[in-house]
Amino acid sequence: MFTKPHKLAACNPLTHATYLTHLTLLTYLTLSTSISPSSAQSPTAWYEMPAGETETRWFTFENPGGEKGQAGKTRFGRKGAPATPINSGQNLVLADIQGSGTIRRIWATIFHRSPQALRGLKIEMYWDDATNPAVQAPLGDFFCHSLGQMATFENACFYSPEGRSFNCLIPMPFRKSAKIVLVNDSKYNNGIYYEVDATTGDKHDQDALYFHSYWRRENPTTLRQDMTILPRIEGRGRFLGCNLGIRQNPCCTNFWFGEGEVKVYLDGDNQLPTLCGTGTEDYLGDAYGQGLFNCRYSGNQYVSPDKSAYGFYRLHIPDPVWFHKDIRVTIQVMGGPSYRAMLDSMDRDRSLKFMKAGDGTQYYTREELAANPRRAEVMERTDDYCATAYWYQSTPENHLPPIAPAADRMKDLP
Repeated sequence: MFTKPHKLAACNPLTHATYLTHLTLLTYLTLSTSISPSSAQSPTAWYEMPAGETETRWFTFENPGGEKGQAGKTRFGRKGAPATPINSGQNLVLADIQGSGTIRRIWATIFHRSPQALRGLKIEMYWDDATNPAVQAPLGDFFCHSLGQMATFENACFYSPEGRSFNCLIPMPFRKSAKIVLVNDSKYNNGIYYEVDATTGDKHDQDALYFHSYWRRENPTTLRQDMTILPRIEGRGRFLGCNLGIRQNPCCTNFWFGEGEVKVYLDGDNQLPTLCGTGTEDYLGDAYGQGLFNCRYSGNQYVSPDKSAYGFYRLHIPDPVWFHKDIRVTIQVMGGPSYRAMLDSMDRDRSLKFMKAGDGTQYYTREELAANPRRAEVMERTDDYCATAYWYQSTPENHLPPIAPAADRMKDLP
């Protein structure tokens, strides 16, 4: 769309969770994924003891190792170690578990919740003694706080009751070990209160899948090239959903950005996908634009005050997306302006050119825009997009490269 380089704008904060969200998520994952009932109890089993020697452990700084009878020792057991610093350049192990089990819930809050902190802190998770992380994402983005901005929201997998905390309810089974690490890649010192709730001794059958998550950003995207939400990975599994963020190109904030369709390439798809949506807000279950809303499986939890930036999510829990060989997920970067809106942008910047949707060879002319000011069409855009993908996979490693360094993650944030 644009033939001229651009700088991008800013962002800022949004409602509440009950046990029903966890109940619903576990119900769907128990019934429609390969996680066994022993590792994700159905609601009817709340009152039944699990088979075997399943035990409950909380990993906090009051008991970093989750050891039996060893919690809350500091200062004679009088709240001596509820939190710990994590200074610039440091790594902090939140949980290191040996043997089989399931991560059930993760909660945290940090001392400083600036955009630089939400993007500069990175969370990694390793399953079954793997060398490479199955999860790697900025702390904020992983917990569905898009674009370095805290928001009050609730969905089936994540929630933040008052926009000050991080909560994840996704069940994460493992057979040999689990390790969760927080890395402070920023130049700012920070600190964290945290709780990783797990059961140990769970027995997972051969069909149980490992949880994965990966973050990436394109700032800016490439004209007429779809933004990659999840790069191609191989194996069997289930795409669980994604958390997306967009910061609009400043010369195009006067018209609708979200005409891009989500595409899912499954099991050998190459040029064309098997699954294709109809537009950005359509993917969220909304219509004709999107504002602030929170639903269990989709929502737009963040809109900047000037409406130049949006954070939104879609969770494929009632509508599973299975893959048996490989998967890749993308979203088109397209807008739907009126001719008048495009003309207004071109009046402000005479060097702008707007590409028509199609083979990439046609552009709108000032003459055709002026002749039909009320008409609206689809056009190609370039914006700043970020995406956190969530999925289950048959292997504990996904072999995706390290995410972008902190400087690139924090670039252009307010």
